[in-house]
Amino acid sequence: MRVLVIGSGAREHALCVALQSDPGVSALACAPGNAGTRAVAPPPAGGESLAVADPVAVAALARDWGADLVVIGPEVPLVAGAADAVREAGIACFGPSAQAAQLEGSKSFAKHVMTAAGVPTARSWAVGGAAELETALDEVAALTGGAPFVVKDDGLAAGKGVVVTPDREAAAAHGRSVLDAGGAVLVEEYLDGPEVSLFAVTDGTTVLPLLPAQDAKRRDDGDGGPNTGGMGAYAPLPWAPPGLVEEVLATVLQPTVDEMARRGEAFSGLLYAGLALTSRGVRVVEFNARFGDPETQVVLPLLRTPLGGLLHAAATGGLAAHPPLRWRPGAAVTVVVAAPGYPEAPRTGDAITGADGEGVLHAGTAPAADGTVVSAGGRVLAVTATGPDLAAARQTAYERVAGVRLAGAHWRTDIALAAVEGRISPQ
Repeated sequence: MRVLVIGSGAREHALCVALQSDPGVSALACAPGNAGTRAVAPPPAGGESLAVADPVAVAALARDWGADLVVIGPEVPLVAGAADAVREAGIACFGPSAQAAQLEGSKSFAKHVMTAAGVPTARSWAVGGAAELETALDEVAALTGGAPFVVKDDGLAAGKGVVVTPDREAAAAHGRSVLDAGGAVLVEEYLDGPEVSLFAVTDGTTVLPLLPAQDAKRRDDGDGGPNTGGMGAYAPLPWAPPGLVEEVLATVLQPTVDEMARRGEAFSGLLYAGLALTSRGVRVVEFNARFGDPETQVVLPLLRTPLGGLLHAAATGGLAAHPPLRWRPGAAVTVVVAAPGYPEAPRTGDAITGADGEGVLHAGTAPAADGTVVSAGGRVLAVTATGPDLAAARQTAYERVAGVRLAGAHWRTDIALAAVEGRISPQ
């Protein structure tokens, strides 16, 4: 099976590493890729300049390269309809249609689906103007009695379109900035309790959940600083309550997939549920329509089941006949090494050494003309390790971080620390 991965981040690098170890994958390519993916999955001719948001270009590349399966990593091409174009070209594709990808592309749409499916989630207010924004913030204040305000960009924002703050004016300012840019806003009640990321592979009918993980969204230690696309992650969760995955499958994942099918918008691909384990039970924070980054970097190294066969079964409607998933024992931790200035104004073009080290997955990197590797984005590397337990995996991950050199780089020093020390518990 010839597999083409679309994307250029550490998620795609992790996908390529996992696919490379599948004996059923005979050829592997990644486009446009980065300096790390090129070592395991070189882009097809012309693929290094692929415009991933152009569905026609994605389908043409897959056809010209002779792909048997296309795996679309990022959300932007999915919302743009890349999976539709690939399937129209007669090629199996792992990723939802543009309509189904609205579960991530529009938070308001996702809320409508959850309401219809009876999925537990936060109360929300869809906002289209400044006056509605003020009214919604008033209602949240009255409902929650002083809990932080949650204001979200209704559309795609690369994980950085959410403000959670006790400062009403800061919440209102974020909402106004989104509205002034022509977007829509969703105001939500605050959900207490730790957050969990749970991926599920689905063919639109059958749903197979993966291991739960937790990411660190804030830039700085102690969950300080601005929101980012994710500064690290770990799996599994030693503090997760027994039966969590089964509960989420029954109350969130399967009902959502069933509701999408009922609407004639079948969701096939990776359904990512961002969850809060609140004092009132499990609640959905958001849905994503693809593998999450950086959680993919810790979930896939623990998956013993060959990834290519699993994704092909989902893409071709064959999950019901797929064997149960098998997992490796132990744990995994990934630490994101970010460029100076991230997330507001990351500096790029700096030389990196140690980028070829064990467990180093490339996110924002590019090859320089002289063959060296330079930074090309805000999140530059995702340094990953596995171990017999979370403490061992964490120690090895940070030892590997120490082997990387990038001028002015920033990383959190506390990824998975609270879990190792037993300081996390569900509400």
